[in-house]
Amino acid sequence: MTVDNRFAGHLWERRDGESPGIRSEIVTGPVADWATDFSHTEPEWAQDPFSIQDDLRQRCPIAHTGRFGGAWLATRYEDVAAIAYDTEHFSSRSVIMGNFRPPRELAPIGGSPPITSDPPFHRAARKLLLPAFTKAAVSKQEPAARALCHSLIDAFDGRDVVDAAAEYAQYIPIRVIADMLGFPAGDGAQFREFAKNTLEGINLPPEERVTRKSALFYYLFAQVHDHLENPRDDLTTFLINADLNGRKLDVSHVVGTMTLLLIAGIDTTWSAIGASLWHLAAFPRDRERLAAEPGLLPVAIEEFLRAYAPVTMARLVKQDLHFRGADMKADDWVLLSFPAANRDPAQFERPGEVVIDREVNRHAAFGLGIHHCLGARLARMELQVALEVWLQRIPSFSLADPPAVQWSAGQVRGPRALALRI
Repeated sequence: MTVDNRFAGHLWERRDGESPGIRSEIVTGPVADWATDFSHTEPEWAQDPFSIQDDLRQRCPIAHTGRFGGAWLATRYEDVAAIAYDTEHFSSRSVIMGNFRPPRELAPIGGSPPITSDPPFHRAARKLLLPAFTKAAVSKQEPAARALCHSLIDAFDGRDVVDAAAEYAQYIPIRVIADMLGFPAGDGAQFREFAKNTLEGINLPPEERVTRKSALFYYLFAQVHDHLENPRDDLTTFLINADLNGRKLDVSHVVGTMTLLLIAGIDTTWSAIGASLWHLAAFPRDRERLAAEPGLLPVAIEEFLRAYAPVTMARLVKQDLHFRGADMKADDWVLLSFPAANRDPAQFERPGEVVIDREVNRHAAFGLGIHHCLGARLARMELQVALEVWLQRIPSFSLADPPAVQWSAGQVRGPRALALRI
């Protein structure tokens, strides 16, 4: 087979747009005042962001920090929604806030379309992927996901304590996304490292960050070339052959979208599954009720998504802007805290409580506006299967060591170490 000349000999040099971007000082360390010096990379944020967000919502609903070159944090539902829907003043060209910005020239496509794309490009790029996430397409993934969950629990081999994050939750989205993209299932350890580098490595020196991200891009290019030589019925081959506005996708679009599917598809769902298991271990009444009433699980999952929404997204201010009392400057970051929005008392009754039979639950866990999560149906399926199988097989479990639970920092929050006694 002739290798597509879009990919032949291509080396991924500075593809992420970070090297020529606007750099800022690498800032870590204790926060003096969350209203004026917030940092989502600090351990206290990872451990308990909710009390911080509740405090900010009361006294400073749009917080500011000088870290990361200047950034804002919205904590009220109405503010988060307003920014998410406002594509005129806020760009999505980078959705991970870090210590330097990608250049404006990346818009409207961005590095990982369609999540980093602005209108009008965004609509066509998103539409291209919709067939991969239909109800029928997702249902095809369910039997393998269910079989995997059973095999993971089988591997516990009678032990009294297991790490439900490292030995269960993380494997499920890795296998599903690998199958969809046509990647080797045995490469899961690499996928986890790619996700960690992308989402938790934002304070690394720029040179080290680029080096780590290069490993991801070279891996993806190897997969592209393998699919060119050995086409098969998967999402990677689909992207290689896809047409957008009458043209084949540019190499950067193909690999950028693969990056999005690999990174976002793994860490977000892994985090949601782990957080749900943490809750059921910490609150035995809810666990006992769900074990006894499995039909309630879909409703409970929506409440877990609301209460423990894993994802916070970033935008970049296009031009100087006065927004609801905040004087935002061009290229300031803005963090859209969907977890904070989901606990806003102006939007939800008893927002700080987890009510597993909550009837009205228009949460924002999957985002708001044009970037509402493409994979929401897939994530719900994975959550349903993971929790359903766990509760069937292990109806009684508890936290083995509550203080030892480790939560990830950054824009995706979920348990990374979750020892459960079973």
